[in-house]
Amino acid sequence: MMYIILGLVLVAGVTFLLMKSGKIEDKNGNNVPDKLEPVVDEVIEVVKKVKKTVNKATDSAKKVSGKKPTKKAK
Repeated sequence: MMYIILGLVLVAGVTFLLMKSGKIEDKNGNNVPDKLEPVVDEVIEVVKKVKKTVNKATDSAKKVSGKKPTKKAK
């Protein structure tokens, strides 16, 4: 698991450095390479839909159970 996280951090760091050096285009300066922006936009839309679906499901489950969620003890 640690190697996966380390690999992702390494790839993100190299990509960031290549964007700042101008080898990868980022015309609008949002730190997302221009070629990946459509993919990122699609992921954002899917996440919004999933969040909406999960909220609907949990709201109906809360109504059925009639109980409030318990607080975690510190």
